[in-house]
Amino acid sequence: MRILYTDVLVIGGGLAGLRAAVGARRRGHDAIILSLVPAKRSHSAAAQGGMQASLGNTAKGEGDNEDVHFEDTVRGSDWGCDQAVARLFVHTAPQAVRELAAWGVPWNRVRAGEREVVMDGRRVTLSERPEAHGLIAARDFGGTKKWRTCYVSDGTGHAMLYAVSDKAVAEGIPVHERMEAIALIHEGGRCHGAIVRNLVTGELVAYVAKATCIATGGFGRIYRVTSNAVINEGIGAAIALETGAACLGNMEAVQFHPTTIFPAGILVTEGCRGDGGLLKDAAGHRFMPDYEPEKKELASRDVVSRRMEEHIRAGHGVTSRFGEHLWLDITLLGAAHIDGRLREVKEICRHFLGIDPARDFIPVRPAQHYSMGGIRTDARGEAYGLAGLFACGEAACWDLHGFNRLGGNSVAETVVAGMIVGENIADFVESSAGELQVSTALVREFLAAEQAKLDTLLQGNGSESATEIRRRMQDIMTDKVGIFRRGDLLAEAVDELQALLQRSRRIGVATRRPGSNPELVAAYRVQKMLKLALCVAYGALQRTESRGAHYREDHPRRDDTNWLKRTLASWNDPFQTLPTLAYEALDVRHMELPPGWRGYGARDAIEHPATAARAAEIVTIREAFGHADRYTVQQALMPYEHLVPVRFRGRNERLGDAS
Repeated sequence: MRILYTDVLVIGGGLAGLRAAVGARRRGHDAIILSLVPAKRSHSAAAQGGMQASLGNTAKGEGDNEDVHFEDTVRGSDWGCDQAVARLFVHTAPQAVRELAAWGVPWNRVRAGEREVVMDGRRVTLSERPEAHGLIAARDFGGTKKWRTCYVSDGTGHAMLYAVSDKAVAEGIPVHERMEAIALIHEGGRCHGAIVRNLVTGELVAYVAKATCIATGGFGRIYRVTSNAVINEGIGAAIALETGAACLGNMEAVQFHPTTIFPAGILVTEGCRGDGGLLKDAAGHRFMPDYEPEKKELASRDVVSRRMEEHIRAGHGVTSRFGEHLWLDITLLGAAHIDGRLREVKEICRHFLGIDPARDFIPVRPAQHYSMGGIRTDARGEAYGLAGLFACGEAACWDLHGFNRLGGNSVAETVVAGMIVGENIADFVESSAGELQVSTALVREFLAAEQAKLDTLLQGNGSESATEIRRRMQDIMTDKVGIFRRGDLLAEAVDELQALLQRSRRIGVATRRPGSNPELVAAYRVQKMLKLALCVAYGALQRTESRGAHYREDHPRRDDTNWLKRTLASWNDPFQTLPTLAYEALDVRHMELPPGWRGYGARDAIEHPATAARAAEIVTIREAFGHADRYTVQQALMPYEHLVPVRFRGRNERLGDAS
């Protein structure tokens, strides 16, 4: 038995994991990062459009601040987010983007003077302030009042990942590549590390740590068509679920991105629409103003995706041999703009579609893109029910996004949550709670249990095919737990997924070798993925309302009276076939922004009984503090600064912001 000891074990080598490890290392603690692939090949590199931070440098961003970003985020979440976490996030995001600039991210910059942009299908001239020249620029994104999305052309994630990865190298943090955590070591409500499988040799190794952080990204591969990388199978969230102690939050909240190329499902950045691109149907008609006359193509992602699918249902889709789709038109932006700011989009179109987006429309259709749900944590990033386990980024339900996230907020969350959780991990390690007291007998027990599971697959007589089960799971999730949901289809999905889970316990593998064995990997992963799929489907079945990306055709209204609460899914018995669901109420009485109308569709939500009283209380507080600055008023409405790590508590500075 081989055991490696460290202060901090980070599972996941993308932006969130790297930044959390850097934070802990800068506090003097040893850290090890585990990654399925070399860190610079993590899925974070696929982020194109940008990260949100309220810098207020550009003409269309002037007047932006934390208050505006906060309101956009809460409305975007359809009032499903943790508002204290949203405050924590919007406060820290400007510091994160400036830190990244210092680390070498070549953000696009403001150029003083007049420039021409495309807005609402028309060319408009903007004038940038001389004093803003050289500062970090921003583009428009959906669901925001201001242009706030900082970007590096359309390769933002790539630039960010390389800079943060290089910083981790500079800090001397080792990344153990081709290593997969397959179980967490835990006892008595305390996490002690993980059992890890070497994907090259097949060896199981125990990593014992004072604190463990899961940052493995989302679980998009439980769907048939997704913009997620092939490694985004949710195994980090699954091993937390399998402890029986930790729980997953809001797993039914799954976002579909409006524009992925059809039929491949590869992402085409929201920056295309932010820069002026239009959505058109088979007749060449721009249809989004018909549905959302104010925000049009730049409504929130959940809204645009639904409107696109509704338009296809109404018979306006473009027919192809692969099915129906719609068009994204960025030809009006011009070749120079596309070559300069959307060059990755051009490369994707050229290689996968054989078209030039400067001349040709791009075939697009919504596809699974992001998981708002994940390991439920508190505002510090520590998992519910399992001390010493932290999570950040898409693997976590922190809960910044509620039931729909704004574009650019997830890329920002990776580094912001990494910054904050890294500091909190260091605090934990330095406290008495972080003392490592674990017996080698316990470690040996967990290692033996995982080896036995692998041996059963390798040496057993199972007849089921992991590939067939996985394919069927993906079909069920896509066809019955997608953008539009209905109770009868969700019930069918739950029943079929339970049957698949039972079948997965009889999987057989033809390749018996214990080392590098993709068939074995597929077998043990699909067993875990099915549990995640059941958390999504069963949670969606039980939630009889529509909120954000969770849209029930049989329950189309948002119901704050009965459903202003977060779903918590746990898996207490390894042999059960359904998650155990519990619910965590969101307290309207302590919200800075009580539930209201998002700005899309009809004003038909079922109001929470405490909403009116809280809204009146907020008016009273604002009147009482009418003479004070916005920081004082905000703290009176909802204190959050105690959650901010000390080193990040300074106020953000902006051009012309004297308060």
